Amino acid sequence: MAAERCKGCGFCIEFCPLKALRASGALNRGGFHFPEIVAPEKCSGCNMCGMICPDFAIWSEKLVREKDEAEAED
Repeated sequence: MAAERCKGCGFCIEFCPLKALRASGALNRGGFHFPEIVAPEKCSGCNMCGMICPDFAIWSEKLVREKDEAEAED
């Protein structure tokens, strides 16, 4: 996420289907509360946050856990 690009519209938070985001208590240089992930285990990587963001300030990335990597090698 590029917190400095965020203008605090809250679309990503509102449209997250799994409610994995919330407004941060911190402010960026523009004075806006940017989103933060509150429940990373809930995030499915659907990228709805990235698609809805008018400023391309947020996106999702798939993280591979060590267990998943070990299973893929078998």
